[in-house]
Amino acid sequence: MSGSPSPAVEVIHNTAAGRFEATIDGLLCVAEYTLQGRTAVMHHTLVPPALEGRGIAGALVRAALAHAREAGWRVRPTCSYVASYMRRHPETQDLLA
Repeated sequence: MSGSPSPAVEVIHNTAAGRFEATIDGLLCVAEYTLQGRTAVMHHTLVPPALEGRGIAGALVRAALAHAREAGWRVRPTCSYVASYMRRHPETQDLLA
């Protein structure tokens, strides 16, 4: 169902793997980061092609940025999707490292 919005996406913070995860229709979607001091370097977002266009990547990034804010982290978006998301959402600009 590409293009259809997803119902609420349950995002889990997998600290051991350094990523935020959601499993949709049995497929793993992730937003990966590396913590460097108090800065989360957001370097990769992956949503399988069968799930694209459903808002899943946005949900992953929203969860990651909310966690960064709560943890007092800064964010360096080296992933093009995360950088684009942060440009489109000015309320996240204060998190930029």
